[in-house]
Amino acid sequence: MHALQGSLFDQTDEIRLGPLSPVRRTVLGAGAWVDRLPGWLAGADALFERLAADVPWRAERRQMYDRQVEVPRLLASYGAGEPLPHPVLTEAREALGRHYAAELGEPFVTAGLCLYRDGRDSVAWHGDRTGRSATEDTMVAILSVGDPRDLVLRPRDGGPTLLRLPLGHGDLVVMGGSCQRTMEHAVPKSVRAVGPRISIQFRTRGVM
Repeated sequence: MHALQGSLFDQTDEIRLGPLSPVRRTVLGAGAWVDRLPGWLAGADALFERLAADVPWRAERRQMYDRQVEVPRLLASYGAGEPLPHPVLTEAREALGRHYAAELGEPFVTAGLCLYRDGRDSVAWHGDRTGRSATEDTMVAILSVGDPRDLVLRPRDGGPTLLRLPLGHGDLVVMGGSCQRTMEHAVPKSVRAVGPRISIQFRTRGVM
């Protein structure tokens, strides 16, 4: 795993959240939207080091046609009611629930973590459409720590990329409305020498 390249703009070891009020929304069409807030979490590099060391990361293999292949990232998951691996993640989940209460109507309850070790780790085009999000509007909030990697979004039926967001060092993105049904998102492989990144995805009940 490549070494983390610390941010010049995040030189504190105090891990804390900022306000959510500066969040900015981009409307993608067809009822889908994306909110973004760069640098929501201060001390993001310190949190990365804690999570990289403390989380029980696992490698997975998945069936791909006639063979099993290794999932190109490490994973961890925390179900409803399970303690999260750092108190600031609990604070983040609760803060997001309060901020989006009027639109979402329910709390975020689960957290999934992905560790991208270098530019070879990735996520293919997909939508989080397993469960209720196959038929209902929902939100998926992603907090990123570590070196930035691009999150890209396009319409579900293909077509050009609508949004490319470099996320890392405490950045927040929230995909909402019909985004999981009408759009796809991915974290492409990178040929650049990039360091590791951890994404924390907060979801509501029954959304996977």
